[in-house]
Amino acid sequence: MSRYEDAVARYFTAWNAVAADARARAVAAAWTEDGTYTDPLADVRGHEALATVIAGARERFPGFVFRPTGDVDGHHDTVRFSWELVSEADGSAPVAGSDVATLAGDGRLSGVLGFLDRVPATA
Repeated sequence: MSRYEDAVARYFTAWNAVAADARARAVAAAWTEDGTYTDPLADVRGHEALATVIAGARERFPGFVFRPTGDVDGHHDTVRFSWELVSEADGSAPVAGSDVATLAGDGRLSGVLGFLDRVPATA
């Protein structure tokens, strides 16, 4: 697994963590202490704020999981990837997006810029 694929795998582990303690560990494994996440709905820095944003998404979409779509692409300290939010009940994926992230020297994410490519009208 490349360092880009490894970073993205840890990112999805964090977004899919259900329990608060597992989410906190996953966020710490995926992001640097001062790591950021910015998308049209959030702009946060640090592990606690990151875990809070992820918890909010999990609460808003119970029974859904984030999964990658397509290939992970990276060069230098930058990685890009696409994802969708999938219902475990029926396989529908009402939300999809693309992210571009910067990796720190230790392979963790220092910043993620998220773009929402598909969002339901009710979101």
